[in-house]
Amino acid sequence: MFEHRILRTDVSGMPLEWVGFEEAVRLYYLDQVVYACGRLLYRVRGGYNAATGRRSVLELNSIVATVGSRQASLKGRPGYVPPLNNPTLFRRDAQLCMYCGARHRTSELSRDHVTPVSRGGADVWNNVVSACKRCNNHKGDRTPEQAGLELVAIPFTPTHAEYVYLQGRRILADQMEFLKAHFPRTSPLRDREHL
Repeated sequence: MFEHRILRTDVSGMPLEWVGFEEAVRLYYLDQVVYACGRLLYRVRGGYNAATGRRSVLELNSIVATVGSRQASLKGRPGYVPPLNNPTLFRRDAQLCMYCGARHRTSELSRDHVTPVSRGGADVWNNVVSACKRCNNHKGDRTPEQAGLELVAIPFTPTHAEYVYLQGRRILADQMEFLKAHFPRTSPLRDREHL
């Protein structure tokens, strides 16, 4: 019934995270929701008021702007780097092996360091790509050039808005439009269909 998540933003509209309906209700209860936009997703019915006999109803939209903390506002700053994890990396690379170009299930992919860690490469967004296990084993402890491989796409560090998109599942059209407005103009994710 509650299959869609709600996009939470700060007061300025900077995307922060995806929340379930329970967390959205909590934000309303704590009076942290400043405004809502997007389409109506859910009507959550509460208890009955003993004095009036009226039942409480809370309408939850697909996007809610909340009073944020200083930490939340830092996520939109130019120097912010989102945490690196495999599920988000694989979504950044569209479930493709960045060497052979074939699409794979998550269980068939691995994180490959373009410049191997043993050769001074860092475990950072700009140095990692999704690779099928076959290509990753073939590459081994070499650079792509040394292994005779060519990258299908150049790795990049997602902005926080892109990171929020990459973490989303079942993103609604109004949420996607909202998120894309926060992507850099040169974002490789701008023209991508929903994942």
